[in-house]
Amino acid sequence: MERIRILKLGLIVGLLLSTVVIGGCVPAGEEPGGIESWILPIFLVALFALMYFVMIRPQRKRQKEHQQMTEELKRGDRVITAGGIYGQIESVSEDSVILKVESGATMRVAKNSVALKREG
Repeated sequence: MERIRILKLGLIVGLLLSTVVIGGCVPAGEEPGGIESWILPIFLVALFALMYFVMIRPQRKRQKEHQQMTEELKRGDRVITAGGIYGQIESVSEDSVILKVESGATMRVAKNSVALKREG
């Protein structure tokens, strides 16, 4: 899914760049100016807006959701860490959690390494 999004973004950027290059070409003997001089600034603003809405904004949203999830962790929640370890939270401190894994062993992991909450 992410790969397709990056390919689409590359296609859009390529089309916009080609438009600027073709639109910016001036036949020999003619002076550039007029409306054509506004193409590049408009293109740059559109490019930055596109980058913001396609890449930066969704990433910030995911970061906010993850931060909220880590703040809401409590004892008894079943979670999966970023390393793929399944466990149940035994206790929560300010920056870490103690997980009880299936074998009965406990381990302390960083709170930010908890990737997902599992249901049931």
